[in-house]
Amino acid sequence: MPADLSTKLPSRIARLEDLAYNLWWSWHRESRDLFKMLDHTLWRSTSHNPVEMLQEVEQERLEELAREPYFLRQYDAVLMAFDRDLKNGHLWFPSQYPELVSNPIVYFSAEFGLHQSLPIYSGGLGVLAGDHCKEASDLGLPFVAVGFLYEMGYFRQALTSDGWQEAVYPVFDTNEAATREVLCGSNGDCLYVPIEVGDREVRLQVWHVQAGRVSLYLMDAHHEQNKPWDRELTARLYGGDQEMRIQQEIVLGIGGVRVLRALGIEPSVYHLNEGHSSFLVLERAREMVEAGRSFEEACQSVRDTTHFTTHTPVPAGHDVFPFNLVERYFSNYWPQLGLSREDFLELGCAGKDCGGFNMTALALHMSGQCNGVSKLHGEVSRRMWQAVWPEAQSEDDVPIGHITNGVHVPSWIGEAMNSLYRQYLGPDWVEQQDDATLWERIRGIPDEELWAAHVRLRRKLMTLIRERARRARVERRKDAEQVLTSGTLLDPEALTIGFARRFATYKRATLIFHDQDRLRRLLLDEHRPVQFVFAGKAHPADDGGKRLIQHIYNAARDPSMGGRIAFIEDYDMQVARYLVQGVDVWLNNPLRPREASGTSGQKASVNGIPNLSILDGWWAEGYNGANGWAIDAGQQEFENEWAQDTAEANALYDLLENEVVPLFYKRDADDVPREWVHVMKEAIRASAPVFCTRRMVKEYAEKYYVPAARRAQQ
Repeated sequence: MPADLSTKLPSRIARLEDLAYNLWWSWHRESRDLFKMLDHTLWRSTSHNPVEMLQEVEQERLEELAREPYFLRQYDAVLMAFDRDLKNGHLWFPSQYPELVSNPIVYFSAEFGLHQSLPIYSGGLGVLAGDHCKEASDLGLPFVAVGFLYEMGYFRQALTSDGWQEAVYPVFDTNEAATREVLCGSNGDCLYVPIEVGDREVRLQVWHVQAGRVSLYLMDAHHEQNKPWDRELTARLYGGDQEMRIQQEIVLGIGGVRVLRALGIEPSVYHLNEGHSSFLVLERAREMVEAGRSFEEACQSVRDTTHFTTHTPVPAGHDVFPFNLVERYFSNYWPQLGLSREDFLELGCAGKDCGGFNMTALALHMSGQCNGVSKLHGEVSRRMWQAVWPEAQSEDDVPIGHITNGVHVPSWIGEAMNSLYRQYLGPDWVEQQDDATLWERIRGIPDEELWAAHVRLRRKLMTLIRERARRARVERRKDAEQVLTSGTLLDPEALTIGFARRFATYKRATLIFHDQDRLRRLLLDEHRPVQFVFAGKAHPADDGGKRLIQHIYNAARDPSMGGRIAFIEDYDMQVARYLVQGVDVWLNNPLRPREASGTSGQKASVNGIPNLSILDGWWAEGYNGANGWAIDAGQQEFENEWAQDTAEANALYDLLENEVVPLFYKRDADDVPREWVHVMKEAIRASAPVFCTRRMVKEYAEKYYVPAARRAQQ
């Protein structure tokens, strides 16, 4: 059982509990530093989890700190900033729209990447959702989020001795994370929200996570009030077959609305982050029909206050359920809407050729506003979904806009970079981060200081890589040969190129291996060596993605590669932070236009790491010719994917051989690559104010949330 922090903590520092149970600390450096002062060894061994730290720290240490003047000064300063940030007075949204602060915006997502201690995310979609919540807090939006508390999360990645990915599902302990039960009385009895899933009732426990001013409510079916098989509904993220998937999405969409009702939350705006929660539009319409409105009136009301964001430019990435499966779970539901079977199923059709019930089509039919997540993705989405609007004369008439994704800069900026920004941009640079004029001051940072900051972050990355490899060996999870593939032979001075993301085949993780002779010449150059660090997971059912991982793993084992290929196992948010702060170049080479946005490259850019990327997703907007490199084979059409891979791999090699490598190793007498540093500065200057969540969330608010909230008031 966890320690009772209310009795364990000395009264003078009792509010450490408040701080630990609000993920606000995770994006405020002074707060993180405070927990490091508590016990730096525990901070590292708990993977930066204050709740677990406070449970494990010795009582004597707490008593000592409660008398330590320096710690208490830091403690008081952090709590003062914490209390100030949780109030409305200085925040953007309350000052701009004071009449709307009592109208909650609710945000539904299947995953949330807020911190590695809360493993309810798989990748970019979840991290984007987490960043959205953090920025909503920073700007003062009346924001509420709804998702799942997965007992086993996504999965932990383990590689066999031949490099094949295996999925490990450790059980998530809610006692060791910043989660608390809600809907519970003083006697400990909790309300379990009922929902019908087919012909049975499932009861949902609700957990609360606080992220600054934002409340995240997580549904959980894993408890004794449910049958053993129903407890599996919230066990894993993106696990199981189609039947499990439709059940989960019923719980997320319909159950999520019922949880809000049980909590007494009446949103003014609903934001669907991808199509997994689309059933919520039906539940909202059902409530209105039950209250006496016609289905058409209910639909219009739902559309007026619903916003939908699609993230997937690949048809296979959208959930489509067979009609017989939908009938099994909704045959008792569509009469409550006043609909026939045919009319109900039509809601999930994207045009006349309807091969199943499409969750994205449902969201598009029932949402008044829709967007893609980059300019190019908006174009792709309008082309993909034109059939949903048969009256549209052209793609330009399809009502899908775009808001390019951004990253929550305080969460992803390296400590060394933050210190520089505070010194040269101003101590309040975070508050002005979307002001382009602020970032013009980047040019005034002395080259040698920016380079020194980057070198410190690169060394931190190398330390992390070696520490993880050492720990795997000590714990006997890896033999000596496997440890060598994890980066122990990397050169801390060599040009280090990072590639880290989900291992889907269209992302082409192995493109750099297309011509191994050219690659080896880059790797083994005695005077200008290049090395590559890879990380990422393939979906457990994606054997194609697993083969890409195996290919890279075997390359890392190959002595002819000189120890200059590394694969970092079990990619998570902690590893991601070190990578986007510590590599020298960020590589991204998807098949265009299949990358919707690609926010990892934005995280690298704000840390001064240039991108080397296909002009896809955000980079098609972000590249300006001076802030990185565009992989361009000089043609748009190819005979087949092999021909495209060959042409674009050659373009990549050409850039590395003729531009990237020579520029990196061109040093002055102080060993500073001045011209390279100028590219770093331009990467920061051009990216930070545009590709941050501050710009993104303000754009969502002004373009979508505020008009919808005002319609709700009418």
